[in-house]
Amino acid sequence: MDEEYYSGSGDWEGTEGSLEDGYGEGENDGKIQEDCLQKFSSRDYIMEPAIFNTLKMYFQAGGSPEHVIQLLSENYSAVAQTVNLLAEWLIQMGVEPAQVQERVENHLKSLLIKHFDPQKADSIFTVEGETPAWLEQMIAHTTWRDLFYKLAEAHPDCLMLNFTVKLISDAGYQGEITSVSTACQQLEVFSRVLRTSLATLLDGGEENLEKNLPEFAKMVCHGEHTYLFAQAMMSILAQEDQGGSAVRRIGQEVQKSAHERGHDASQITLALGTAAAYPRACQALGAMLSKGALNPADITVLFKMFSSMDPPPVELIRVPAFLDLFMQSLFKPGSKINQDHKHKYIHILAYAASVVETWKKVQKRMQSICQTKKEIELLHVSLASMNDGEMLELFRNYSTFSNKAQHEPFLLKVLDVIAPPYTSDFVQLFLPILENDSIAGTIRTEGEHDPVAEFIAHCKSNFIMIN
Repeated sequence: MDEEYYSGSGDWEGTEGSLEDGYGEGENDGKIQEDCLQKFSSRDYIMEPAIFNTLKMYFQAGGSPEHVIQLLSENYSAVAQTVNLLAEWLIQMGVEPAQVQERVENHLKSLLIKHFDPQKADSIFTVEGETPAWLEQMIAHTTWRDLFYKLAEAHPDCLMLNFTVKLISDAGYQGEITSVSTACQQLEVFSRVLRTSLATLLDGGEENLEKNLPEFAKMVCHGEHTYLFAQAMMSILAQEDQGGSAVRRIGQEVQKSAHERGHDASQITLALGTAAAYPRACQALGAMLSKGALNPADITVLFKMFSSMDPPPVELIRVPAFLDLFMQSLFKPGSKINQDHKHKYIHILAYAASVVETWKKVQKRMQSICQTKKEIELLHVSLASMNDGEMLELFRNYSTFSNKAQHEPFLLKVLDVIAPPYTSDFVQLFLPILENDSIAGTIRTEGEHDPVAEFIAHCKSNFIMIN
């Protein structure tokens, strides 16, 4: 048997690339044998993919077959075969084969994650010289793709894992790797993942958007390069008639996510919009967005531009983060605004909320702004403490609304945002309006929930009205 095994080794002599692992023809045969024997002495080495190359080197260096057989046999623990045997026993005991397979795979995954060595993994390509066949087989299975995703997150600098992620993308599984930071470092992979993820967000409706948007935003906000690339692409797609508004909304949600993560993306936001053509507005917007606060000086700059006869495009100030600053300044209880500039804040917010840029209908557009400004000012009064003179003047101006169609949405908005406790000044001014059936009668509802009746009942029981 020994002679037959040894004679078989003669077939390897003279083959191309017969010397492996860096050994040349003139190297010491004893050193080669020693290194090979050390490998043969390791546990279950006979199961290693490199066993044949090691055997070839050992025999070419004059090694003894008897010694090889002895070492491989003594160190054969049959771990894989034992696992297979235990799996067979479990199946015979009535456990479902799928459950057994899942249990074995999950345990193997945990061991691989625990003991993974990036340097040894990178050496695979040095030994193999090409993509190993077993690697291509592994990425065809969901379980092992998930393993590679977790390893890639834990070892982002491993070349073997980076290459594997690209293989997975090339195989058409880019929709699975939105959470893998390694994918964000390779433009070719990232562009595929971005395209697939964006299509998924657009096709799935609102529920799907809420479910997948956080992961999408995390991927886009991985770095400045990914954020700029994604926002530039979405900025172009937002110009399309079909689906453009949905893409714009996704881009705005990503902007919000970047802000929540502590990133200042204001300059990118302005650069991708129309701000570049209006440097003064761009400077004012950029300063406020970067600091996360409004200031009278920059607001005055914007007020002058957006109250002129030739204002900039309204989309310039329709930046969600910018509008949020107005909501905080105007409607957050306890916030204070310089009264000399308050009308400027209200004008800009009203302009952003109501203007439709159909230049043939300028007069109608200005009427819409005026109405919106009145509504904003009343909401501001209902949420912030102001002096009696201002409040009284505002509610007196309320009578200038020309018809009931204007009263209804206005009053409903106020009732929707207010809640006890109310100030006595507010009650003295707002209650008479709701008690006037000619004004508020149309918004009263029959049934348990009537906001007008609830407000009146609360005021009657908690305040003494003075005529």
